[in-house]
This record gives sequence, structure tokens and C-alpha cells, in this order.
Amino acid sequence: MKNILHFLLTGMLVAGIPAWAADNDASGQARQRYEAERARCLSGQSQQDRATCLREAGAALGESVRGGLATQGSALPQNATARCDAQPAADRAACIARIQGGGKTDDSVEGGGVIRETETKVQ
Repeated sequence: MKNILHFLLTGMLVAGIPAWAADNDASGQARQRYEAERARCLSGQSQQDRATCLREAGAALGESVRGGLATQGSALPQNATARCDAQPAADRAACIARIQGGGKTDDSVEGGGVIRETETKVQ
């Protein structure tokens, strides 16, 4: 009985190691993103004042560690095109085209915005 218990506990420990390693790796990546964002805040390259930038970077780190931040490949494309649902039916196709990168793009807007423009010919 003692050997069986020892075997089960050892198996549980070994099975838990990959999960712990994955969590530790994700936490390390979140910490690296935070450090990069913090350096950006301190260098003045952000479009925010320093205090706001540092507060947002810290909040993003905390949320990332809790698993609350979306990552690339997640629901971002669906979220972006879902914004087009608020448009009138006649304008939805052009909205989705802009979201997916169609048309003309100008990213030199003060404040870090991006303007996307498409033309639709009405007959």
C-alpha cells in the first residue's frame, strides 16, 4: 500500500511539471513585455504621460499573469470585425474591408491612431 501511494504521488508530481513550466514560461514572457513597455514609458516614446504609461504597463502585466489578456491568434480578428455590426447594412462590407487592411492607410496620425480609407462607388 505504501509503494502504491508513493507511486501515485510521484506520478502526480511528474504530471504537474509541464503545466508548471508552461505557466512559468508565460509569466516570464509577460515580465519581458512589461520590461520593454516600461523602458518605452521611461524613454518618452509612448503617447502617454509617464505616470499613466507606467500604470498601464503594470496593469497589463498583472492581467497577463492572471491570464486575462488576449494574445495574437485569439479572438482579436472576430472582435475587430464585430465592431462593423454597428454600421448600417450597406456600410458593413466596406467596414470589414478596412479592418482587414483594404484601402488606403495613414498611420501618421498624432496620438498613435490609424486612419483607414476605402472608396465605394454608388451607382
